Amino acid sequence: MIPVWAVAVRKVKEDMSAKKVPVVGILAAFSFLIMMFNIPLPGGTTGHAVGGTLVAILVGPWAACIAVTVALLIQALFFGDGGILAFGANCFNMAFVLPFAGYSIFILLKSILRMKAGGYIAAFIASYSALALSALSAAVQFGIQPILFKDAAGPLYCPYPLGVSIPAMMLPHLLAACFIEAIVTAGVYGYVRALSPDIVHGDRPVKMKPLYALIIGMVLLSPLGLLAAGTAWGEWAVDDLRALVGRLPTGMANGFDFRAIMPDYTVPGVPHEAAGYIISAIFGASVLIFAARIASIAAKKSE
Repeated sequence: MIPVWAVAVRKVKEDMSAKKVPVVGILAAFSFLIMMFNIPLPGGTTGHAVGGTLVAILVGPWAACIAVTVALLIQALFFGDGGILAFGANCFNMAFVLPFAGYSIFILLKSILRMKAGGYIAAFIASYSALALSALSAAVQFGIQPILFKDAAGPLYCPYPLGVSIPAMMLPHLLAACFIEAIVTAGVYGYVRALSPDIVHGDRPVKMKPLYALIIGMVLLSPLGLLAAGTAWGEWAVDDLRALVGRLPTGMANGFDFRAIMPDYTVPGVPHEAAGYIISAIFGASVLIFAARIASIAAKKSE
């Protein structure tokens, strides 16, 4: 991801005016929040939308790469969600594959579907397809581990080969998670076009109030993410993996242990999960929006 991030920063500096940088922060907050809404998937696992295609449609794929990357970084550092050592892989799947695939498919379909609802149909299909490709990328990363990393006792890390990882990841996503991503993308795309169209069209000042209203609404609804029981496929704790496989893979016996300050969106001293979730949502979204504001001020000074 390092060369991708380098190009993304350069592209955004060249192509985006400083006054639009706060919009990227709000969209990063949107991606952060939508990933808090865990949904039950077939097979007893959970998943979530990402919003990467939507962000790419609104501000371009390079800016979307940065927005989703920073959202994933905040998740990992403050909430222990996604992991530190898996950060690069998560960014490759959700901040690179997803927004670039989604944007490319959207542009192609929008040029073909010239009817009034063409943009919404393109957004729906593009986001569905892009999340599926992102899931496939993750499935391949899981499935090649038993081939690449093993000792005499067996796989060092993920014990499941491609024949298991691909259907385990793809079927739940194709049947459920991709539809949620598509519905959210098409819905919010319509909301933004109606209430803050200057994000999509032109470089005029963007109406920020509808965007802040969207973020506030998502913060208040964030405890709905607690309704999905279970964990995502591949995100097992070591005890879970030991129970599934019958042994702990050797490479994970003495793993990296990172203690986040608000693990799994819980807040020390706050007994109620829903309250902790809302506080976590407010904190994460605020950090992203504030960071974008600081970046905007710095960019204006340099112009």
